[in-house]
Amino acid sequence: MTLRLGDTAPDFEQDSSEGKISFYDWLGNSWGVLFSHPADFTPVCTTELGLTAKLKDEFAKRGVKAIALSVDPVDSHHEWIKDINETQGCAVNFPIIADHDRKVSQLYDMIHPNADSSLTVRSLFVIDPNKKVRLMITYPASTGRNFNEVLRVIDSLQLTDEHKVATPGNWERGGDVVIVPSLQDEEEIKQRFPQGYKAVKSYLRMTPDPKANWSGD
Repeated sequence: MTLRLGDTAPDFEQDSSEGKISFYDWLGNSWGVLFSHPADFTPVCTTELGLTAKLKDEFAKRGVKAIALSVDPVDSHHEWIKDINETQGCAVNFPIIADHDRKVSQLYDMIHPNADSSLTVRSLFVIDPNKKVRLMITYPASTGRNFNEVLRVIDSLQLTDEHKVATPGNWERGGDVVIVPSLQDEEEIKQRFPQGYKAVKSYLRMTPDPKANWSGD
């Protein structure tokens, strides 16, 4: 199965380190980050799960739940979590799916045979409260993910869902944004963007971030 942006994220039921997970029920009305790992007790994965645990408050500010996955069984996950907590100075606070039968891996196309015929690659999906896939990133096994980038994209998605803007390259919270080209009514622009805008080109109109109080999340 091949997923694309805007597709409905497949629902599933699978074992995890926190018991049986029914994905849609677990996600509820939250945003979700579903990310896979090649295997338990691997060095890069250990650092990634430690980072995710430490970012719990940042995810919570954005209404995001994190859930990890590998093809190893629950007992292995429990032992690995002890190592993650010890070596990364954290407490793993999210479930790790035990995809022993590779059911979820196949639903989300996480196994790439030319990379490895049985283990999952480093796939990451951001899923919105409507259960739509909003972001997909796939890393090779040798490269750990940049979770600051994941948070940055979630910020952008949530901002652009609320306002008629897009975020430029390297945008971060509080940076100037682009008014979408489809918005042409000047009265509406004035109402939406009272701080005005700078027309670099007719199609490139920069305006201050309309969400002023990011720190209040």
